[in-house]
Amino acid sequence: MTEPVRPPSELDQLADRFVEDYAASQPTVATYIGVPGHDDRWPDLTPDGHGAHAQLLTAAIGMAGRIEPVDRRDDVARSALLERLGAELARYQAGWAQADLNTVDSPLQAFRSSFDLMPTATEQDWATVARRLTALPAALDGYAVGLESAAGHGRTAAARQVRLGAQIARRWAGTPERPGFFARFAAGAPAGSAGLTRDLERAAQQTSGALLGFADRIEGSLLPTAPEADGVGRERYALESRYHAGIDLDLEETYAWGWEELARIVAEKEAVAESIAPGQGVAGAVAALDADPARQVRGREALQTWLQETADRAIAALDGVHFDIPGPVRRIEGRLTPTSGEGVYYTAPSEDFSRPGRMWWSLPDGVTDMTTWRETTTVFHEGVPGHHLQIAETVHNAALLNRWQRLLCACSGHAEGWALYSERLMAELGFLDDPGDRLGMLDAQELRAARVVLDIGVHLDLPIPAGRATGDRWTYDVALAFLRAHVDMEDAMRVDELHRYLGWPGQAPVYKVGERVFLTCREQAQLRGGADFDLKAWHRAVLDLGPLGLAPLAAELARM
Repeated sequence: MTEPVRPPSELDQLADRFVEDYAASQPTVATYIGVPGHDDRWPDLTPDGHGAHAQLLTAAIGMAGRIEPVDRRDDVARSALLERLGAELARYQAGWAQADLNTVDSPLQAFRSSFDLMPTATEQDWATVARRLTALPAALDGYAVGLESAAGHGRTAAARQVRLGAQIARRWAGTPERPGFFARFAAGAPAGSAGLTRDLERAAQQTSGALLGFADRIEGSLLPTAPEADGVGRERYALESRYHAGIDLDLEETYAWGWEELARIVAEKEAVAESIAPGQGVAGAVAALDADPARQVRGREALQTWLQETADRAIAALDGVHFDIPGPVRRIEGRLTPTSGEGVYYTAPSEDFSRPGRMWWSLPDGVTDMTTWRETTTVFHEGVPGHHLQIAETVHNAALLNRWQRLLCACSGHAEGWALYSERLMAELGFLDDPGDRLGMLDAQELRAARVVLDIGVHLDLPIPAGRATGDRWTYDVALAFLRAHVDMEDAMRVDELHRYLGWPGQAPVYKVGERVFLTCREQAQLRGGADFDLKAWHRAVLDLGPLGLAPLAAELARM
């Protein structure tokens, strides 16, 4: 028999109201999670807007703290709410949320990526696009005002991030000879109302001008006080790490562990390379794999098809065997981003699944070919059993999770830790037995371990163990040389990776840190369960918890 659905508790009702309030405060987040009614607006990034959002968080924390949980499910939800909202509020209280500007995840990126998720099937959809595009110059101005106010309080992104942010804005603005993203996007609207076409063209032109003005403005107003040092120091790093991981890490222990993990992965990688190209080392194995026509995909259309087919095959193979995947979650889309330099990422389905979960691949400018041996493991990371299974199943799981847990609760350490654990799981289950695909998985693992030591080392200015890099202290050049030694990708992508770590402190290590929590907790559950341990059931229980910071996650998994 199906268990009856429990009536919403007082905490559930608070959580459901908070989703609507948060969506109204942060319309780009509303677009991301698929809450309708906000797609023609932007968040208020002025000091007043930041203050209002911080007050929203404060009020919700206060109300949740006064509610007595009615059952274990309420306990988990309340723990998640207090931890996640508390970590977000701490960034506002410290003044760093107001100063967000980097190359990968700041309000700047949302000004472009929000349009990737907006419906464009009807003339009404495009009218909504036109209203949001028309409002973008004013939103950019508000963002600049907020950044300048934060700078006046001593909170400014590093100079490198300011310059790179300006470069991104200029690239999106484009030139008469090479139109930018917004001009190309507006030109893609179907022929219809002449007035709507004019509105889109005018809004795209004004946005391009606003982007150029924004780039000039932040360089002029922020660079005079922006620190030249890329490292943010221990105090800010601990704050950002706590936000991304949901746990207070022992940073020195994690740094030392990262070096150990890196050495372990390199040794395993060398052993697999020997089976591919005996006596030629990892470089020889990589060259052999890159030269294999069977492992090459040429052209954007062929790449998108390969991504889709690989993701679909994984879902078909895992469903009913290792996981029970709900019908709506069996649908995923593989897509290529319309602009370069955005990496690989996942976007969640809308609440009603009318917009499916999507994996996005960003190719460098001029690159249209890819080798599959590197990317198979990434499809598992972004798709199933990785982000898509975890996040889309959470959206679907209304019987066990309130609306805030399903749509808005997010912790990078939980999400990325599960996705990296999923890559290792697929290797354990035999889906990466092909030596090339396994080398690709280990290559990705090496990158994630290198991130741990580089990110913590750079921002805390920790010493480098003897012989492990080209210097004994972290500098930009030492960090880039370190990535060149440990990351097999185009050099422009390595540079983008480094810029990401420098501007987004504390996020890069959470992949391996989160994976460590999942692996440790699984091992402990296996010891407790002995011969009765059921891996499929354990995974089901883990996913049914919904997203959590790593500290409350470890506490809950210890109960299983």
